[in-house]
Amino acid sequence: MTDITVPTLGESITEATVGQWLKAEGDAVKKDDVLVELETDKVSVEVSATEDGVLGAITAQPGDTVEIGAVLGRIDGGAGGAKPAEAAPAKQEAKEESKPAAAPAASGGETTDIVVPVMGESVAEGTLSTFLKKPGEAVKKDETIAEIETDKVALEVPAPADGVIAEWTVAEGTSVTPGSVIGRVSASAGAAAAPAASAPAPKAAAPEAASGDRPVAPSVRRISAEAGVDPQNIPGTGRDGRATKADAMAYVNAPKAPAAAAAAPSAPRETGPREERVRMTRLRQTIARRLKEAQDTAAMLTTFNDVDMGAIMDLRKKHQEAFVAKHGIKLGFMSFFVKACVNALKEVPAVNAEIDGQDIIYKNYYDIGVAVGTEKGLVVPVVRDSDDMSLAGIEKAIANLGKKARDGELTIGDMQGGTFTISNGGIYGSLMSTPILNPPQSGVLGMHRIEQRPVVVNGEIKIRPMMYLALSYDHRIVDGKEAVTFLVRVKEALEDPERMLLEV
Repeated sequence: MTDITVPTLGESITEATVGQWLKAEGDAVKKDDVLVELETDKVSVEVSATEDGVLGAITAQPGDTVEIGAVLGRIDGGAGGAKPAEAAPAKQEAKEESKPAAAPAASGGETTDIVVPVMGESVAEGTLSTFLKKPGEAVKKDETIAEIETDKVALEVPAPADGVIAEWTVAEGTSVTPGSVIGRVSASAGAAAAPAASAPAPKAAAPEAASGDRPVAPSVRRISAEAGVDPQNIPGTGRDGRATKADAMAYVNAPKAPAAAAAAPSAPRETGPREERVRMTRLRQTIARRLKEAQDTAAMLTTFNDVDMGAIMDLRKKHQEAFVAKHGIKLGFMSFFVKACVNALKEVPAVNAEIDGQDIIYKNYYDIGVAVGTEKGLVVPVVRDSDDMSLAGIEKAIANLGKKARDGELTIGDMQGGTFTISNGGIYGSLMSTPILNPPQSGVLGMHRIEQRPVVVNGEIKIRPMMYLALSYDHRIVDGKEAVTFLVRVKEALEDPERMLLEV
């Protein structure tokens, strides 16, 4: 007997709502069969069987709230598991005959499932964007055969074994979850012909999905009933377009449009002869959603200052050759900014904190996100434990993360957990801007281009290399005095870098 338990659902998620059971008590199940769907505030999660057997007692019913590790039901294994399968009705036998798994029997070769890899902490689903191999094509173990887009990065799916693509069991554009089977590889070269006939199988599922209403989870049904809305009208981001609890909450809490606007058709407008419509990538959709959430959620305010970059420019010019000779990397501006921000964050900890419900979480570590623009969009990889790193260490870390960003090799782990963000619009020529927060962080510093400007120094007008600095902060947690103090401390550190490095 094996317990069916609630898996780890992601960072900061401690409970879920039981959606629907896809198997009934007494049904025969195989390892990796999806048994039940759980809903969190963010995504739908599938719980699969960990072994072959028979579904025994179901202890958690649809609509129940369960915590991580809670028992949902049990699988009875062993020889007893065969009897329910033999006793299955003719309807079940007909379903088994129609499964695409029959293709390997025709080829005579063993097959290996192609499984969606783990996508990273707190990422529970992605979109299968591209198949790089067609049914019947030969593949080698670990060769990339498909790509999956998550909210943050693109993931490659490797071939699990040498052989031939026997079939794809899902279609491009389908939402998939870690551990789910998306296809099979046949070890026999003779599999090339037979699987090709079963390749259209994923598309055959489309009419079934289109017929009738979408399944509605208990949590969505409850929220819809309380708000007096039709759950079928809620746009879904879950599996097969199903609405999640988060979708329902967003829908009922959204500002209501005027009657005229509500009556307007929801279909996309027609494009003109000189226009082109391109669907946003999953990454771009996430960027748009998160930036809008930051504006809607935080009490965002921006304060400005300027800094004389002359001292740092002189320091770099004086020691650049020796620095490169010793460390193998150039001394840039960003490492000074990271150091200056860390020192300021230690003095003004609210800027390094976040709001969690009615609590404030103060972070006694300094993981600085560095915004990087790529062809696919803005990403924010994180330099971990910046306070323990030298200028050379910071420069190397930033260079490595920048290369991974440009090559599309950033992982979820590279971009999670930042406590504060620095964005450098100056590399594009920006003179001044108001950066947007990266939730749940409470502060982001905007750098800009260095410009020769006349300033008064000791009563004299001089031309100095000046840069505008902008600190956007969440006014719910950071007071104006703290924000100004933080920015002044950054300015002081950059204008006198020797004191910053000596920590005096």
